[in-house]
Amino acid sequence: MKIFKRILLLIALILLIIGIYNYPKLNILAGYSAKNTASSVFVANRTLAFTDSTDNNFSPVKLALDKIDKKQKTATSSVFGLLTRKAIVREGLGSVLTLDKSDETASYLVPKRLKPDNVTPFPYGNASQKDSVFSNVDYHQLNKTVASIFGKRKTRAVLVIYKDQIIAEKYAEGFNKDSKLLGWSMSKSILSTVFGVLQHQNKINVQNKAPINSWQNDARKNITIHNLLQMNSGLEWDENYDEISDATKMLFLERDMTKMQENKPLVGKPNESFNYSSGTSNLLSGILRKQFDTHQEYLDFWYTNLIDRIGMNSMVIEADLTGNYVGSSYSWATARDWAKFGLLYLHNGNWNGDQLFTKDWVAYATTPTPTSNGTYGAQFWLNAEKQFKDVPASMYFADGYQGQRVYVLPDQELVIVRFGLSWFEENVFLKGVIESIQ
Repeated sequence: MKIFKRILLLIALILLIIGIYNYPKLNILAGYSAKNTASSVFVANRTLAFTDSTDNNFSPVKLALDKIDKKQKTATSSVFGLLTRKAIVREGLGSVLTLDKSDETASYLVPKRLKPDNVTPFPYGNASQKDSVFSNVDYHQLNKTVASIFGKRKTRAVLVIYKDQIIAEKYAEGFNKDSKLLGWSMSKSILSTVFGVLQHQNKINVQNKAPINSWQNDARKNITIHNLLQMNSGLEWDENYDEISDATKMLFLERDMTKMQENKPLVGKPNESFNYSSGTSNLLSGILRKQFDTHQEYLDFWYTNLIDRIGMNSMVIEADLTGNYVGSSYSWATARDWAKFGLLYLHNGNWNGDQLFTKDWVAYATTPTPTSNGTYGAQFWLNAEKQFKDVPASMYFADGYQGQRVYVLPDQELVIVRFGLSWFEENVFLKGVIESIQ
């Protein structure tokens, strides 16, 4: 009996040591699972079973046990009973991880939304498009190309728009045109565009120094908004999702996600040090908040002057606990609404006669960042150096984790949207779409 007790004690001690050593990892693991579960179930209207079997079904996240409370709209995730994280849903702001019990009852502001236009045909409204058939489109080849990235490639949605007309649209089982899909880092392109709208309204100049008080007594005072938009500030940042890093700590442990990058030192020179950073995008969200007299104006502007203004009425930009939009990562919308965003850029900021930003902004957003080897602009990815060898150099795109994409091909009058849970052969896919239009 004594030996048995000693064995149990030894096992308990070992588990305790393992728990203490891995606590930070478990915290982030459970945080990811809780946050993703709450958003998938309550923002995207999926079931818990579906979420666990798909979105959360990868190592080590699948180790977490997820539960939901439909009445309270909360999700909790526990890892071996050692640690539990909770995510709550706030109206208009999506889901957010709590850090304190009081977060569950804290008051918050709700963004005002414009009324959807359900009368005007797509793309300028939400009604059915007026179908037309293009004689120069090989629809058989196009549909074959689209179908090729489903199945093992775990694609969930593909939409191809040519001359404002949907010419191909396909969804995986369980998804349709009304399914909200997470853009991940495509959110950065939305964030950048808000700056473009403000610049067009003469309310900001992105060439100005970044308005960060804590930088004014050191070399960081020379960093411009432009440097931040181009991910070229010279600030330290570790963007690594395979382990505990600046990016994972920010997304799953921080109350105010705009501050983490602000507190980092310079490790390079502005305009000479390209370094992809989600922290920079959220710092930019904080800078946007400073452009408005009230928090309510900041919340409303993204929708009334951009998102709802072009009919992306399904979109939800999620916010952190302090009410900052998480411009690095958390935006949900249907594939059709994501396509509208691409069309806005294809038409140089003009939406059915309404000029949201200028052609100059498009040129600015797609100008390669110094030291990025022609791959990056102002929160958009580029093909300037032909990384995709069979795709025109003028193509650019919003890019999200696991191959979320909105491609804009101005010379071909094409916008292509893809969502899924794994990477795919982009060059082959894009080449196939382009070649189907003669």
